Amino acid sequence: MKSLPSQLIYFVRNKTMRKNLWKLSQFLMVIFVTITVYSVIFHLIMEHEGRQYSWVTGFYWTLTVMSTLGFGDITFSTDLGLIFSMFVLLTGIIFLLIMLPFTFIQFFYAPWLEAQVYSGTPTKLPEETTGHIIITNYEPIATSLIEKLKQYGLQYAMVVQDKQAATDLLGKNIKVVNGELDNPDTYRKMQVEKAALVFVNNDDMLNTNIIATIREVSKSVPIVTMADKYDSIDILELAGANHVFQFTKMVGVTMAQHAFGVSARSSIVGSLGGVSIAEAYASHTPYAGKELAQSGLREKTGVIVVGIWHRGKLEIPRPQTIIRPSSILVLAGSEEHFKRYDEYVGTSRAYTVPVVILGGGRVGLAAANTLKELGIDYRVIEKDKGLIKDHNKYILGDAADINALEKAGISANAPSVLITTHNDDINIYLTIYCRELRPDIQVVSRVIRERNISKLYSVGADIVMSYASMGASKILNILMPDETLMLVEGLNVFKAKVTPACAGQALSDNQIRRKTGCNVIAIRSGGNFTISPDPDVVLQENDRLILIGTLEAESEFKKLYPLVDKKRKTVISEGS
Repeated sequence: MKSLPSQLIYFVRNKTMRKNLWKLSQFLMVIFVTITVYSVIFHLIMEHEGRQYSWVTGFYWTLTVMSTLGFGDITFSTDLGLIFSMFVLLTGIIFLLIMLPFTFIQFFYAPWLEAQVYSGTPTKLPEETTGHIIITNYEPIATSLIEKLKQYGLQYAMVVQDKQAATDLLGKNIKVVNGELDNPDTYRKMQVEKAALVFVNNDDMLNTNIIATIREVSKSVPIVTMADKYDSIDILELAGANHVFQFTKMVGVTMAQHAFGVSARSSIVGSLGGVSIAEAYASHTPYAGKELAQSGLREKTGVIVVGIWHRGKLEIPRPQTIIRPSSILVLAGSEEHFKRYDEYVGTSRAYTVPVVILGGGRVGLAAANTLKELGIDYRVIEKDKGLIKDHNKYILGDAADINALEKAGISANAPSVLITTHNDDINIYLTIYCRELRPDIQVVSRVIRERNISKLYSVGADIVMSYASMGASKILNILMPDETLMLVEGLNVFKAKVTPACAGQALSDNQIRRKTGCNVIAIRSGGNFTISPDPDVVLQENDRLILIGTLEAESEFKKLYPLVDKKRKTVISEGS
């Protein structure tokens, strides 16, 4: 048993455990003395009745009566003996059948289980650990971040204060270290000075304490944290955080920015490997409903369509691909190309009917404020009177009530409906309901649990925004800048280095698209960039590929083509 020595050490060193064992020993001593006294009395009564028995027989009789076995092979013949037998029986029931089990469980068995939990949970990381990510709470963003870190071969450790919670996470194959969140020694044992980043993701008050504690140990380690309240941002920064995010507000802002009616312009999400990547909606553009070859996008603007995203599915663009109005185009090009694209499609779309927002919580409020700043009309349906901000813009009612939806304008050609509640079951229900009411409306939905992303797309959502995935991607971009870009939820653009196993072969021979579902949108070879490369181009070792794919496709690519930098990997042992 690997943990037996640790459990014994825990019993010996822990003061509470020693006190418990002493109390248990005292109780057992009381029972032993009681049995001895009863055995002596047994002999005295038997002599009174004119019979003689050995001392072993006296202990045997006492134990059989106290334990209620009562074999009946030895009995008294006088009333005094019978009364004594009943007294021994009653005290045996109290001591052996009631008090002993509870005393044993309280003072030995429960502490022993606690010792197993304690001894099986690491309390520190090896001194050689370096380049790891420390996480202070297990919640949706942390769950998503851990999966992404595993994809990139990056090591992490989660600090958990509760021993039982730490054991439960170990059972889920999550790497944890048991320690107090506000104790500097905890972070010294986690080698925080050699960590790549610390993600502090508790509530605002506790986050402030943890950050201040970490800064006692390390002044330089990057700290990323999250704030529930706007007023907490400055306080968290003063405590020592390098990056403070309001992820719930970020989800609402992003949902509003993706609503129809905001803009027809391309939205540049970033530059990867020197190639600028942008999103653009096909709705109400000159090319909507046309085949890609007939759209003239490349000839008129210079941009290259590298992917077409439609309700959770990535379509690799071909000349005959029809661009549906509800599709999102993923474009690659230079800033000049995107300027020409914006001139080609126009600057904005005019809608006389407001965007409908279902839910007036923090996400819904952030979406409403964003639309207001952009000059887009909106209506919010909220059933909690306390969340009503503006009676001209807010409608008190249930989002599943057709009267409330019609009052908000969903039947009057509203361009988009933003579903912002914090319950995935409700969001799935409302997505189906809104899609049934208006097959042509754009549905943008929020999701809490990542496993429900595909469900929302399958029931009709055009865009799904995940609080967890968005937060994890922001942290990953800080940790690995210019390595990955998240577009709409479930679609990523990422970089990978060509390994010797892939070098010397044509792009088509590697069959990356067929094996993984990812599409190579650009190749950087030396100082040269090739956007939308020819399938016959030969890959060279250390070339950089820029790929686009769904989360599942990216994960599959990482499994088949392990292109991570081995220098970034560290090993975290499971014991201390």
